[in-house]
Amino acid sequence: MGPRLQDVAAHAGVSVRTVSNVVNGFRHVAPATRSHVQASIDALGYRPNMAARTLRGSRTGLVALVVPEIDSPYFSELAARTVQIAESRGWTVLVEQTGGDAERERRLLNGKRRHLVDGVLFSPWSVSPEELSARTDTIPLVLLGEHDGTSGVDHVAIDNVEAARAATEHLIASGRRRIAAVGVQSHLFNATSRHRLRGYRRALAEAGLSSSPELEMAVETLHRGDGHRAMLELLELAEPPDAVFCFTDELALGALRAAADRGVPVPESVALVGFDDIEDGRFSIPALTTVAPDKRRIAELALDCLAEQGTHAAGRSIIAPHKLVVRHSG
Repeated sequence: MGPRLQDVAAHAGVSVRTVSNVVNGFRHVAPATRSHVQASIDALGYRPNMAARTLRGSRTGLVALVVPEIDSPYFSELAARTVQIAESRGWTVLVEQTGGDAERERRLLNGKRRHLVDGVLFSPWSVSPEELSARTDTIPLVLLGEHDGTSGVDHVAIDNVEAARAATEHLIASGRRRIAAVGVQSHLFNATSRHRLRGYRRALAEAGLSSSPELEMAVETLHRGDGHRAMLELLELAEPPDAVFCFTDELALGALRAAADRGVPVPESVALVGFDDIEDGRFSIPALTTVAPDKRRIAELALDCLAEQGTHAAGRSIIAPHKLVVRHSG
């Protein structure tokens, strides 16, 4: 017979309730206490009895993470952090990929996994805010990213308007005046692109610079190929930009390759700033300046939300931190 909750409590010198709170990921545990209890859990090799949990409280110990593209570096890095944090809390993560397909998102939103998981972390692209708000399934749900117009659903995101404004301000401060934006996606209900466009425009307006439709490049997806195509179009303009703010690092990496293909030096002739701080951008030549969302904190806050649901009114908007990382591309 393996170690019990009581054994961990005795080893750590705390109450059984405190150990239970740590195991179940409840937020209101002091960091030092959580670390101390986790050390006892690790030392004793304690593992929560998922079968007993299920019998007592219809809990499975499983959490679903639903993302559009698991092969996207941003989502794969976020998934890795979510798995690590969930595991430290005694949970297992099931990862689902929707491809941004509206029908697949609807099926997962409306309980396809109802009997398998205790909660869902969900990053939808294609279902409308009205559908998200009108959801009838009772399984705990936390949305990842910006989703304007939803009500009654918790969501965790960074402040994309402020992040985009800071990225654009950085380019303006370096002396750039004709700044393009690559990543407009007006065809998606997900509001992230709109918020980044708003922050970009705000920074230009605050600096007395006008935005131009020919410099706001729409893309179908957020991949390297889309960034490459958009940058080639920008470089063909009668007056090409002297800086480009890309809404993802993947777009920026594609733009960087397009500049190299045309013999345009970065950052001497055109500066580049990306978004997401993916690993590839740290090793590109030049290394990408980028907005870095705190992916670990996003995962922690989202899992906290799942653990707390039922103890607060749903519909919270929780902001995770971000920072601008200045490297060599701009």
